[in-house]
Amino acid sequence: MLLAVPLAPLAGSALAGIWGTAFGGNKIGRGGSHSLTILGVLIAFILSAITFNSVIFDGARFDQSIYTWMEIGGLKMEVGFLIDSITAMMMCVVTFVSLMVHIYTIGYMQEDDGYNRFFSYISLFTFSMLMLVMSNNLLQLFFGWEAVGLVSYLLIGFYYNKPSAIFANMKAFLVNRVGDFGFILGIGLIAAYTGTMNYGEIFAKLPEIQNTLLPGTGWLLVTVTAICLFIGAMGKSAQFPLHAWLPDSMEGPTPISALIHAATMVTAGIFMVSRMSPLYELSDTALSFILVIGSITALFMGVLGIIQNDIKRVIAYSTLSQLGYMTVALGASAYSVAVFHLMTHAFFKALLFLGAGSVIMGMHHNQDIRWMGGVRKYMPITWITFLLGNLALIGTPFFSGFYSKDAIIEAVHATNLPGAGFANFAVLAGVFITAFYSFRLYFIVFHGKERYDQNPDAHHHGHDDHHAHDDHHGHGHDAKPHESPLVVTGPLMLLAIPSVVIGALALMPMLFGDFFKGVIHVDGSKHGAMAELAEKIHGWVPMALHGFTAAPFWLALAGVVVSYLFYMVKPEVPAAIKSSMQKIGVYQALEGKYGVDWVYENIFARGARAFGSFFWKVGDQAIIDGGIVNGSWKLIGRIGQWVRKLQSGYLYHYALVMLLGVFALMTYFVWLNK
Repeated sequence: MLLAVPLAPLAGSALAGIWGTAFGGNKIGRGGSHSLTILGVLIAFILSAITFNSVIFDGARFDQSIYTWMEIGGLKMEVGFLIDSITAMMMCVVTFVSLMVHIYTIGYMQEDDGYNRFFSYISLFTFSMLMLVMSNNLLQLFFGWEAVGLVSYLLIGFYYNKPSAIFANMKAFLVNRVGDFGFILGIGLIAAYTGTMNYGEIFAKLPEIQNTLLPGTGWLLVTVTAICLFIGAMGKSAQFPLHAWLPDSMEGPTPISALIHAATMVTAGIFMVSRMSPLYELSDTALSFILVIGSITALFMGVLGIIQNDIKRVIAYSTLSQLGYMTVALGASAYSVAVFHLMTHAFFKALLFLGAGSVIMGMHHNQDIRWMGGVRKYMPITWITFLLGNLALIGTPFFSGFYSKDAIIEAVHATNLPGAGFANFAVLAGVFITAFYSFRLYFIVFHGKERYDQNPDAHHHGHDDHHAHDDHHGHGHDAKPHESPLVVTGPLMLLAIPSVVIGALALMPMLFGDFFKGVIHVDGSKHGAMAELAEKIHGWVPMALHGFTAAPFWLALAGVVVSYLFYMVKPEVPAAIKSSMQKIGVYQALEGKYGVDWVYENIFARGARAFGSFFWKVGDQAIIDGGIVNGSWKLIGRIGQWVRKLQSGYLYHYALVMLLGVFALMTYFVWLNK
């Protein structure tokens, strides 16, 4: 049964990718492609739900090797499954969100030429992510890690004739390779010092190496290993400064923004650190590093969301900020809180991305929020579901995001690691910023004056899909927006349900019950954040009621009120602030994304090209080709020319040479006798 969970989406992907495309003669068509892939993911979801039920209510566990690939010395390289509470929860989240995205895609990609190929890709992604979360060893984890990266590359560059999409997918691929270099170093250190890649065996051997120093340094091995693994998580989960790829990944079609870059793939790093909690608990240095990186991401990436005008990019920067919150929780040793926020965030962020896609369809594929407005009366289902997602995102009491986000803030307040002061400020300031940019987006899109008919680029907008979409959805340049079909709004309504209720249902079992018992390990003697949370939180109703009196609620409310005043009452105020910020260079710094992209493109990329050009011209052309390869045959040719001159064919030349030789020999022997 467990094998069927990842293999069902893989089978659907293979059938759609081969028989649904020109490669295999397109024998099953569009209906066959989406039916087979949806069936595969549906099977995976049903089996995941059954597994979850067995794990939670029956106490079932599974940790076993399925296939041994090879053995090198005593190191076994295996494919195996570890099914416990965190795995079962991730399986359900991945398959449910993926199922919603598959159904949604039928409507969103209806007339796209790459329809069948797209279904094959997203189903392949589901397989890759399931292999990642179900793994019982680091080798299989790495396989899933790289596989989701590969599918992400394919999906971001789905429109391979679009230069900006090709640039974005290459950027994502290269930035993730930087993180993966650290990740594979961490795996290598574990394999070298423990002799195994199996999770259970690694954790059993950690006490033996917890005081071991990395040879040639004064650094603890566990600290170096933990930081190397986290560098991998920084790339995959888009933490500063390896975050630059995620906003550009919005070049892909909207459904993959929800599936890969909000709900599942980017949370792989959070899952990995939580799974490796026994290792991280041995190093306060690594935890402090994680805490600071997460704080920077949560605060400064949220600020960038304020100035975005692309509806998907606003939500993308929201994703970056929320990933920062999860990372902060990891640094505070509140791993269960981080995973809790991972789960709640998956539902409401997928809802927001798919809601944005519905708006884009309704706005004849315009993505610029400056040319929207008043959409609420034309798209009521999209409006209400988007509002519910926004309320969950900003942490409104009784909504799912409130429970996980407030728990993170409380956990950070309770920790005493270096960097905790800045982290506490960052997560609190982030509450106001998140509410401000989220409701800025909401008010501009769904309320106020209708501006959709004023867009000067309506016929030329570089949206994420083919321009043919405008016609097949029945939106001409001057057509009014209208609600999306049920195949699009249905997944929105289904995602809205957990976005509202899942936090209340899961709060006590996941944070203070036995849900993660034996799975996540916290050293309570050194890290007391979870113990302090247990003293403050006594149920979902008391926590929500108390939330109305706490600072995060008032900060969020202030963000909503300020955004309403700025964009609904006094729209001239943001323009004036922008003008003043431009005069002192602040706006330019934000528009330039703090210069991170500039550094990558002008120092690292151009520097690499300069070094490459130098080594090519000097090393390859001059030394290897010019000196070694070409130089050798030129030297032999010249020697041949000189020797040829001695072979003239005249007898008197040879006689002269013989006489000179005899004379030289006689002179040499006379000199020896002296």
